[in-house]
Amino acid sequence: MNKSTAKTRRRTALSALAIASTALLAAACSSETPASPDAATSESPAAVTSAAVPPAEETALTCGGAGTDGSAQIRYQSEIMIDAPLSTVWNLHTDVQSWPTWQQPVTSMNSAGPLAAGSQFQWTTPAPATATTPATTLTITSTVHELEPDSCVRWSGPAVGDGLSIDNGTHVWNFSEVDGGVLVKTEETWTGAQVEADVPTSTMFLGAGLDAWLAEMKTTAEAQS
Repeated sequence: MNKSTAKTRRRTALSALAIASTALLAAACSSETPASPDAATSESPAAVTSAAVPPAEETALTCGGAGTDGSAQIRYQSEIMIDAPLSTVWNLHTDVQSWPTWQQPVTSMNSAGPLAAGSQFQWTTPAPATATTPATTLTITSTVHELEPDSCVRWSGPAVGDGLSIDNGTHVWNFSEVDGGVLVKTEETWTGAQVEADVPTSTMFLGAGLDAWLAEMKTTAEAQS
């Protein structure tokens, strides 16, 4: 296998992994060559503020005193203002069983009940076929570690598919009432040899997914208000 083919396969795998982590990148995976970070940012709503910066330069998000993986090479922060009551935004986010109704790539969800520290939820999303890889289904198992009602939640877990995986994704969400609505901040890190093989590309897809997730949350919450 030549270097060009190897690079194409690695990028194709990364795009599918991005869907698994965020369940929002099906469109991005349809292209063999990922869009540039600037292009991904330009498609996000103006209200989304995001950053892929070194850990030492960012203010890490926490919940219950715990944050994302401090040693992770792949890290992204994003935030958005939502013009809706805090209860609406919080309930939308934590009712994971309803995610398939407003996040199209989430094809199934298995949750034992309301989120709480120690609870788990498992969800699936398709990774589309490309010129170099077959279609597969990716399974994400998320374990909630910390949860403070109407304030924050932190979970982590792997994304596993046929030949595609993120060893661990750690995700922190913060919610706060401010003038104009609710400020939602999120930060996620990825670890694993496959995604770490191309940190810039992995970070680009992670960021695109988080920005899209926030945009869908804003649209849905404001429509419910």
